[in-house]
Amino acid sequence: MADHKHGEMDITVQEDTFEGFVNFTKWATIAILIFLVFLAVFAT
Repeated sequence: MADHKHGEMDITVQEDTFEGFVNFTKWATIAILIFLVFLAVFAT
């Protein structure tokens, strides 16, 4: 088994994936809030 050396692994793919997930979550939350405001204003 190889020795683990902290900080040597290339994690750019994981960082890009996490950034995409955060952006998706942010925009989905904004869209849901806009939809809820729309319903609150125009629903009977």
